[in-house]
Parts: sequence; C-alpha cells; structure tokens
Amino acid sequence: MRGWRNLVLPLGLRISAYLPDLCNSFRLLSVIQTSSFLLLAPPRKEREQREKEGVWLTATWAKKHFWSTVKLKVTMFKQVQARRLEGIDKNPWVEFVQLANENEAVNLGQGFPDFAPPEFSMEAFRQSVSGDIMLNQYTRGFGHPPLVKILAQFFGKMLEQDLDPLKNVLVTVGAYGALFYAFQALVDEGDEVILIEPYFDCYEPMTKMAGGRPVFVPLRPPPAQDGQLLSSHDWQLDPAELASKFTSRTKAIVINSPNNPLGKVFRREELEIIANMCRKHDVLCFSDEVYQWLMYDEEKHISIASLPGMWERTLTIGSAGKTFSVTGWKVGWVLGPDHLMKHLRTVHQNSLYHCPTQAQEAVFSSFERELRLFGQPDSYFIQLPKAIQKKRDHMINSLQTIGMRPIIPQGTYFLIADISTFKKKMPHLPGSEGEAYDSRFIKWMIKNKGLVAIPVSVFCSSEQKKNFEHYIRFCFMKKDSTLKAMDDKLQQWKKELEP
Repeated sequence: MRGWRNLVLPLGLRISAYLPDLCNSFRLLSVIQTSSFLLLAPPRKEREQREKEGVWLTATWAKKHFWSTVKLKVTMFKQVQARRLEGIDKNPWVEFVQLANENEAVNLGQGFPDFAPPEFSMEAFRQSVSGDIMLNQYTRGFGHPPLVKILAQFFGKMLEQDLDPLKNVLVTVGAYGALFYAFQALVDEGDEVILIEPYFDCYEPMTKMAGGRPVFVPLRPPPAQDGQLLSSHDWQLDPAELASKFTSRTKAIVINSPNNPLGKVFRREELEIIANMCRKHDVLCFSDEVYQWLMYDEEKHISIASLPGMWERTLTIGSAGKTFSVTGWKVGWVLGPDHLMKHLRTVHQNSLYHCPTQAQEAVFSSFERELRLFGQPDSYFIQLPKAIQKKRDHMINSLQTIGMRPIIPQGTYFLIADISTFKKKMPHLPGSEGEAYDSRFIKWMIKNKGLVAIPVSVFCSSEQKKNFEHYIRFCFMKKDSTLKAMDDKLQQWKKELEP
C-alpha cells in the first residue's frame, strides 16, 4: 500500500517484549484485541518526520496448534477532518433511535409515518420498476422530464408564475438535497444566514459547512395561561428583533412553514414582515415548505415566493416524502428563478448529478393523479390532513393525562409538549455535564416509561437552549396501533403518579 511500510517481528517472539522499545519512539494510544489494531503515535518532536508514513507491525507465533496475528498501526498526525466539519459531528437522531431500540420503546420521536402510503403511489412505484425497461437507466440529470413538467404545472398555479420546467425546477435527493444545494451554491465565506428558532436541525450545520455564520431570532410564546393550551400560532416573531438581525452581511433567511418542530404555520401578515425585510436589504429567502399539505384547523398555506417582489429572491423547497408519505423514496425539489437555480444546477452536476429514475417516475404519476383531483374530496391532499388531525387531537388529549402541556400545532407531523411540571418535581435527572434537561428527561422516559420523543433544545442555538429545554417533540404521524401502544404506556404512567 502506497505510503506504508511493513515491519515483521521475528516468529515466536512475544510482541510485548518489543513494546518498551516501540514506546520510546511512539506514544501508546490504545490497545485493542488480537486481529485488530494497536494504535501508536510519535511524540511531538518526531511528528513532522513521521506524519507522512504509517507503520504496520505484525507478529505471529505458535500457541500449541493455534496461530494468531497481532497488527499494530501508527496514526498519522496530519489533520484529517476538514475544518468545515468542526462542531457539527453530533446528531441527536442516532443516539435516541439507538436508545429506543435497546429499550423496545414506542418510537414517537422520528418523523416518518409507520403506515402505508396511498395505494395509488405504491402502484405507481410498482409500475415504474416493472414496466418500461428504460426507467432502469439514467434520466435527465436535473430532473426526470415528466416530473419537472408536472411540478412546473402544479406549483406554477400556486406561485402565480409561469414556470419553465427546465429552468425553474430542479429535482434533488429529498428536501435535504435541495437545502444543501441552496447553501453550497449561494452562501459564501462570512455571509450571515438568519435562522428562526426553533429550526430544523440541519439548517445550522449547512450554514457553517458553506462558510456562513448563522444568526438566530426566536419565535416567542406569550405568557402561559392556566387551564388553556397554547397554539403554535401564539408563538410570534418580534418585528423589531427580526429587523435588528439584518445587516450588510446578511445573505439569506431560512423560513420553514409549517415549522418543524413547533407546527407553526406563518400567516400572510407574518410573511409580509419577513418579505419587507428581504426586499429592503436585498436578501435571499430559502423557504422550506415540505409540510405544506399537512395543515389543520382550516389553516391555509401561503408560499412566501407568491408575495410581491419575492419570487426573484426565493427558493421554494418541497418533498415527495412528506407529500405522499413515502419518506424512503428521497425525492425532493426546489423551485426558483433561473438566475438562482443555475447555481444550484452547478452544485448538482458536480456532486450527485442524478436522482433515481424509478422513484421520480412514481412521484410524477402521483402528482398526475392529484392534479386531476385537485381541490376535490377524493384528493389525497384533502383526505390526509383530515385523517392526521384526528391523530393529532388524540395525542394532545393523551399527553395531558400525565400532566404534559402540548402546544397545539397548526401543521406538520409534530407537536411539542411542555414538561415544566416534571422539571419541578425531578430537577436533577442523570446526564452528562452540560446536557439540557429535555435530553435528560427523554432518556429517563425511554428507560423508565418506554416512550421516545426528541428534545426541542436540539432545534435551537446554544444561547436559546435554556429557553427551550422544558419542551419535547412527539410525532403523531403514526398508525392507530402505535398510538394505542402510547396510550397503554401513558395509562401505566398515570397510575404510578396517583397517590
């Protein structure tokens, strides 16, 4: 192997006899069992000489009739990790999903449906993998032609724009891919990006990876009222506080409506405040609208790109996973003016280049059906929110039985619940140093009550974590049997709370 040199210890000699001499030249970092690695590193004085080479040391000896091999590896001291990854390596989903699996808990943390997608979408996918053999091959790199055409037709009416499928639509690997392209294509070193808290957790690391600096502005709840649940609409931006965040270095603002994790739907007057600031300061807007079909209580979705003067500076991001309950298909899209989209196409063609053809074909067929039924009772976009609102209301009622205070969401898969009552009763839960209370509480809840949620503090800046650590997020986009399992856990919890 290039850059490595081998040293074989004499047969029959114990490797431990060589460790004192080796350790004169190398600092022992860790010892792992036979047939694995022994990690050694040179002292500081010798790093420059040794940093470009690694050493494998192999010792073999006979122990009765069994042969064993020990491998030793010397670590190199050049920094491997790119600086843009510093501080963004931790991911809350990995830890809490693992805990859920280890404790066989009811998983209400992750945001995905555990019930079947609509039959028409499943049939469309079956047809795409068993029909036209050319769907097994590459399609157009920037988006499958039938899909970009119907996306332009469908969303053009909603945005009041005549969309060119080839210039104003880009298909991506999920909405994550669209967001990543937006940051990589349009945010430069030193640019400021305004994030509204709480925000979906990828916005901050994506800003930093692009070289930008996140600037935070929180949604603030009104004072709590005894006996009355708050709605996500009650959480508001302070217009003066928002205005103070715009500077000459501001490149973009990210909005997410409906908002994950809060479930807030931004109304026209709120979007107008944001739009006025964008126009005044010549700022771009990345509008994450993946939950636009999941809104409750007669709320109406408004795309900020449809407001005067905003199409020219807005990227509108959507997701087939959220639209048709098929999160594993990983098909997303971004809509916008060509003078912005051309830069996203540059990132796309030099990174992923292409999205799976068959999934794109199935999404096209699903949209074709919905376009035909748009606004009619049989439309999935009409039926789905009605069904999910019942699940939302079910969870709201159930969580209150043990003293949690849900915030009633206007949209999305999620609600957040206030756990202040438990924080007062159990203020000192075990956890690592500096770990937020909501994270400690959820770990306790998983192990002792068998329920999984996600801490809301992970959706906040470090400065705001203290203000959000008495909330946890639940996903109600679950089948009835999962909600029944939740009810059983809550009923047992309620019994334990009774004197």
